[in-house]
Amino acid sequence: MRSRVFATILITLLITLASANWMHATVKSPAETKNAALRYWMAFAEMQDTWADKSTQELLEKTAAGDAAWDEAKLAPILDANADAISMMQRATKLPECDWGLEYGRGWKASIAYAPRARALARLNTLEGMRQLAKGDSQSAVYTWLAGVRFSQDLTRGGSLIFALMAKNVLLPGLRLLAQAARNGQLNDAEKREVLAAVRALPEDAFDWGSAWGIESVSTEDLLHELQTASDAGAVYEAIMGKPAPKQGLPPTNEDIQRSREYMLAVAGALRETPSKATTVIDGLQTKRTALGKVELSMTPNPQGVNSARIEVMKARTDLIRALGVK
Repeated sequence: MRSRVFATILITLLITLASANWMHATVKSPAETKNAALRYWMAFAEMQDTWADKSTQELLEKTAAGDAAWDEAKLAPILDANADAISMMQRATKLPECDWGLEYGRGWKASIAYAPRARALARLNTLEGMRQLAKGDSQSAVYTWLAGVRFSQDLTRGGSLIFALMAKNVLLPGLRLLAQAARNGQLNDAEKREVLAAVRALPEDAFDWGSAWGIESVSTEDLLHELQTASDAGAVYEAIMGKPAPKQGLPPTNEDIQRSREYMLAVAGALRETPSKATTVIDGLQTKRTALGKVELSMTPNPQGVNSARIEVMKARTDLIRALGVK
């Protein structure tokens, strides 16, 4: 009798162990996302708004822009409070995809609520690199600033012109700080080669400015069509633009919208050329621009200003490559 009970217990134990081993062998963690934007959203949620007062905001901006020296006492607590958000963002920049999930079907109404957080987090990342370099940790500073370079690229994925311009402002401080560190002899040869490889991988003007302008043109046209069908176009214009509506040009006609479309598409094509050629092409489009109505013109960005932003990025990139002095 006892042997039978013992055998039953032994069989039960063996079945339990086998089941546990089978579960361990077959149950796996879900695959991690390849979409960097999801991680960026998580990083935004982790951010701590410890810089709410105006004076601290100004100090953050001036320091990140290189107009103020690093102040450990004032700035370190802010970076410490946001360490998790910064490191999460840095890890996300290594993921192969970035889809922000923008609602393109909503046109100009699509939410870009993440933009302020993205800009603030990029600034914190720039400052973290400055802090690391001030402590003599050039390797960490390079890692941090190159993460900022990759973040700037992701900011433009599928975005309109505002994101390209924001990405430019994210990118430039990192390029300039890396160039300064190289000139000051603060980077070793391995770090210089790492930076050079990352910078050479960028397009000369860093982003796809033509596509960004193209997305802008789609949003502008959607807005013009909305004004065309609105019962009170003037009120809609003022609500959207935040300024008084022009006395003429509302609602826009089909011809107005067509002229705007042709001009915007022509500029998008120009911005796919080199900046020097784009300057010439854009100048040649001045007749088309002056033919736009006041309403359409008020919604149209300055293409030469956008081209100047491209030139600014190109100069910073070229300056950094020269500063590295690596062949």
